[in-house]
Amino acid sequence: MLKRYWKKKPYLPYIAPAMTIMTVLTIFPTVFLYLISVTNYQLGWDLSRVRFVGLENYIRLFSGNDPDFWNAVYISLFFMVVTTAIEMVFGFMIGKLLCDSEFKLKPLVFAILIIPIVMTPSIAGNIWKLMLNSEYGIINHFLGLAGLGKVAWLDADMAFTSVVLADVWQWTPFVALISYAGLCSLPTDQYEAARIDGGNAFQLFRYITLPSLRPLIFLTVIFRTMDSLKIYDMPFVLTQGGPGNSTEFLSLHIYRLANAQNGLIGRAAANAIILMVISTLISKTLIHYQRRENT
Repeated sequence: MLKRYWKKKPYLPYIAPAMTIMTVLTIFPTVFLYLISVTNYQLGWDLSRVRFVGLENYIRLFSGNDPDFWNAVYISLFFMVVTTAIEMVFGFMIGKLLCDSEFKLKPLVFAILIIPIVMTPSIAGNIWKLMLNSEYGIINHFLGLAGLGKVAWLDADMAFTSVVLADVWQWTPFVALISYAGLCSLPTDQYEAARIDGGNAFQLFRYITLPSLRPLIFLTVIFRTMDSLKIYDMPFVLTQGGPGNSTEFLSLHIYRLANAQNGLIGRAAANAIILMVISTLISKTLIHYQRRENT
């Protein structure tokens, strides 16, 4: 019986090591997270002090007893929408410009675009923290040269905008390179036929480019929404969730509960599961919409 099963699936011995590693590193921690989320466990406790609290941690979130939770959810979702929209628009424009242009320094432009992508968010955050410094930051220096006043980029009024600016700088090139690859792979026959029939640039874009690149656009949107929704490194380095809670994304809220607020691991685990559920629902919705468009 077992031999027959292995003969039908000869690839199993080759993927078994990878599947084992995935099980150990993904499934077991996820199950442990669910178990911890229904307890009152705090950092440093022994098992004798841990008790089962059921859905108490979740009820606390949705009943309003943890107002910082809803603020973190709102900030995270708003950040996801804003950054994804900006990066998709500017990235597509850059990709289109590169695809339509030929010049000698084009390889250098690609090298420059790759630099922010390969840079770790923590390093990028430190660079932007220096550039956005209100006293000696280079951005305020150039604003001063232009006759404009200094901007307190990391204060409460501008901290969220600063995180958006840094994220857009880092990930717009990612969208640009994907868009460039998709645009340059499109066949030219349809464009030539449409031009012969009198189609203008907007009509070519509306009826040929967008439908052809729809799967690629959806895939890029999914990547960017998931990454921006669980962002942690950049805001932690730039603002550490402050000033106040103006940039306390849900990931930073989880960190604060688990580390900076008496080690409330049970409550932090419940928040982490909510973040995972939100990410799953958004990705499932986008994938469902993409499949419906393709049918």
